[in-house]
Amino acid sequence: MSAAGHGAARVLGINLDYRREPEISGAASISSVETYVEREPTAKEWLSQFKPSGGAAKRYLRSLFPFLDWIFHYNLTWLFGDVIAGVTVGFVVIPQGMAYALLAQLPPEYGLYTSFVGFILYWAFATSKDITIGTVAVMSTIVGNIVIKIQKTKPELEAVDIARALSVIAGSVLLFIGLTRLGRIVELIPLVAITSFMTGAAISIGAGQVPTLMGISGVNNRGPTYLVIIDTLKGLGRTKIDAAMGLTALFLLYAIRIFCNLMSKKQPSKKKVWFFISTLRMAFVILLYILISWLANKDIKGLHNAKNDLKKAKFKILGRVPRGFQHAGAPNMNAELLSAIAPDLPVTIIVLILEHIAISKSFGRINNYVINPSQELVAVGFTNVIGPFLGAYPATGSFSRTAIKSKAGVRTPLAGIFTAIIVLLALYALTAVFFYIPSATLAAIIIHAVGDLITPPNVVFQFWETSPLEVVIFFAGVFVTIFTNIENGIYVTIAASFALLLWRQLFTHGVLLGKVKIYRATADTIAHKEDGRFAPGADSSLREAFIPIGREDGSNPLVDIESPYPGILIYRFTEGFTYLNQQGYMDELVHHAQTISRPTTLDHYSKLGDRPWNNPGPRRGQQISPDDHRPILRAIILDFSAVNNVDVTSIQGLIDVRAQLDRHAKPETVEWHFASINSRWTKRALTTAGFGYIDCERFESRQHWNPVYSYAPLDNDTLKLHDPEAQDEIHTVNRHKGLPSGKVTTVHGINRPFFHIDVPAAVESAIAGVNSKLSNVSSGSSHEVDQAEVSMKQE
Repeated sequence: MSAAGHGAARVLGINLDYRREPEISGAASISSVETYVEREPTAKEWLSQFKPSGGAAKRYLRSLFPFLDWIFHYNLTWLFGDVIAGVTVGFVVIPQGMAYALLAQLPPEYGLYTSFVGFILYWAFATSKDITIGTVAVMSTIVGNIVIKIQKTKPELEAVDIARALSVIAGSVLLFIGLTRLGRIVELIPLVAITSFMTGAAISIGAGQVPTLMGISGVNNRGPTYLVIIDTLKGLGRTKIDAAMGLTALFLLYAIRIFCNLMSKKQPSKKKVWFFISTLRMAFVILLYILISWLANKDIKGLHNAKNDLKKAKFKILGRVPRGFQHAGAPNMNAELLSAIAPDLPVTIIVLILEHIAISKSFGRINNYVINPSQELVAVGFTNVIGPFLGAYPATGSFSRTAIKSKAGVRTPLAGIFTAIIVLLALYALTAVFFYIPSATLAAIIIHAVGDLITPPNVVFQFWETSPLEVVIFFAGVFVTIFTNIENGIYVTIAASFALLLWRQLFTHGVLLGKVKIYRATADTIAHKEDGRFAPGADSSLREAFIPIGREDGSNPLVDIESPYPGILIYRFTEGFTYLNQQGYMDELVHHAQTISRPTTLDHYSKLGDRPWNNPGPRRGQQISPDDHRPILRAIILDFSAVNNVDVTSIQGLIDVRAQLDRHAKPETVEWHFASINSRWTKRALTTAGFGYIDCERFESRQHWNPVYSYAPLDNDTLKLHDPEAQDEIHTVNRHKGLPSGKVTTVHGINRPFFHIDVPAAVESAIAGVNSKLSNVSSGSSHEVDQAEVSMKQE
């Protein structure tokens, strides 16, 4: 530190010399040992990783356009696969897009606008070849709910303006998250919340479409799902001829799919053919019922007049769909509109993220590639910001169309271009045909599509086998969705999952470890033992392992677990070590330490009133027993294998417990050993608190202790001795001692003797320390030992 820094520290009363570390000795003086002293990380070093550079800026800009990595390798094989997949999805997205736009309380053409924009823009930003961005049932339903809610209080606001403004603002938020590369926040939404949300939403959407399917009027299909079901059942007597167009279409959709699945199993060689036939079932059903509707309504007078009196039709039909992009232009946004949509922005953003990332990650695993969540949010955000200028409303990834695209053999994200061409042709060439689409048939398509979003019972059973508490959250989300609305279901599942995470952290428990003897052997090896049993030390495969004494790991209860050494305690953290759980950990640690050991000095009080309230002693009339055969507390070994970060609170907890256990062991001093530390910053935090090295004040009698280190051989090609004769001498000595030939070095710094590579190394070092202390006490003086022999002992 500079002179100015020292001066400021003196003025502020900061003690810079709080550490009392001894001089480094021992292994440092041995010629065959390369000295390694651990250097602690600095704040400057941590900040330097965020320092911008020209190379990093170039890599960032290139990462915004992933298509540059594959577009120059494009070939005819990829083109053929993309054309087939793109056209196949195009025939599916046209009926779905119009149907979903009706869910959003918008004219059907807006579904086509949204689908077109998603397909035409996504490919340039995509890190997934399978995902399709466009209209989806859940997002459309949420947009419709928002439109209805806002128009109840502000009827002057147009549904189209609400939907487009919602898309621009939500898209801007996603774009910001993606550009700042904060896509990892999507991991805050667990799988159980996603499946619960999808299941509840599918049931809600499906139930809401039944009145349209049956032609039942007077049912509020935007109310709570259970009321929609009740009102639908009450209104069955008002069923119209629409039911013929809806129920038969729904039956036909399922019949074609079931038949194609059966035929693909019977004819594996034609599996691809049956897949495409099954995929095109929606387009076939729509065209069939358009023909039926046209035959039934073509002669009705006044149906095509200026007012388009659709009430004259024999059943409810879609009506006129404008040709081309009739509503392109900048979205209408003002302060009143933005304040109206603000309360519903969180649920919109969550659904946009949740559906897209969950689907893209799932298909990435299926097809063996990894998506970039941040870049995917850039793609979704950019689509939702630009889309409203062509008339689009909020769009995200579609599960059903993504599955179709994947199975159709898509090769690159460019397939979206060919789907966009199909949608464009529909907008300019088929709008007159769309006039006769029966609304009940569109309802059948929606019900058929969302049925695949319901989580199968077998998956829920697997959840139960994995984590029963999460199944409770799953059903809670479904029930809240059914009895209130989709938005509340989303919030409940996410909040409950986060509460479960906090609960697991707050009430986590560490484990006390004990020693077992382990033989590495096969069944054949055991069968061929001469006396039928193992003799300790008779086999080179014998080793020691450390497992929970309480058998929390499910280990065999017949196996005998021993204490590693009288007065030595091994404690393992199981869920990290932070301010959330440090109090529970420390309470358990103190309890275990005081249970397995007795105070070094038994308390004797001449008067009853002199005893502390928390140690009142035996009941009146009973004598204090001086016989306590428990050992005194010698050492604490903490297994940090599950700890990645520590904080001020957790370190202070260790300091307080160290002082408490020192009082318990007084006048002896408890050693603290740490195994499997994962972070340099954790080591820095521990050494700041006085752990890891020999504190000269706490260990006054340890000046002659020679700690046990873990050594590893160095590569002789990269580190050569200048003196060949000395090198030969080292090889000879090391071979005689059974040590590696050539130079070795400590895995951890020799200035940190209480940090160990694993638990066995920590136990060996702790036992060596205890034996050293005992030998010094018994002899009254320190023993001279072969320094090289002890230091080079392999852990």
